[in-house]
Amino acid sequence: MKLKKITSALLLSFILTQAFGQNKTHESERRKQNTLPDHKFSVSTTWLSFANFGSEKTNTHHYEIHFDYKLSDKSRMGIKAVTWKLFAPMGIQSWDPLFMKESEFYPGKLRESGIGITYHQFLWRGLFAQIEILPLWKTYFNENNKKTGSGFKLYTTHHIGYHISLLKKRFYIEPQIHCNYWPVDTSAPGGFKEKDDKWKNYFLFEPNFYMGINF
Repeated sequence: MKLKKITSALLLSFILTQAFGQNKTHESERRKQNTLPDHKFSVSTTWLSFANFGSEKTNTHHYEIHFDYKLSDKSRMGIKAVTWKLFAPMGIQSWDPLFMKESEFYPGKLRESGIGITYHQFLWRGLFAQIEILPLWKTYFNENNKKTGSGFKLYTTHHIGYHISLLKKRFYIEPQIHCNYWPVDTSAPGGFKEKDDKWKNYFLFEPNFYMGINF
């Protein structure tokens, strides 16, 4: 009888110890998670903002920045500001034999600049989809860098990518692919319009790489 009581006491002690240990472990994990800052804002840019080198003829002088606000653990919304120069129609697909061929270059350069909105939705773990709507103001320059016209473009992009957090979620990188579509594109001068009319108003499967910081 005494052995039975001792065994029961030891068993109860073991159960309580395990339960207390698990609660302590869970509490430790919760505290550890709570020590990570809940960043509400982020700033990011594409690698293209640092790749403005090479021949001036094909240099796009691409600069882009995103300011995002975290709506929830699964979504964020933001503002995108960009400026770039085009030396050829954007609708020439990368697999087309005429891609980057000088025969398709504009008779000058096209500067596009704008501010738009973005929406980012996580789908599974780091996998995400994003849509961007960007009004662009266009300025055309001839080969002597003199302004020859202006216009407007409504530019949209649809992204699929993967978010990778770094250094306790302070920094992140996002390799991605996007498809670009511009349903509105107005007022191109003659020589530019002639080049644009040969191509579609979309560009498919553009690879990209973004890097950002949370705060």
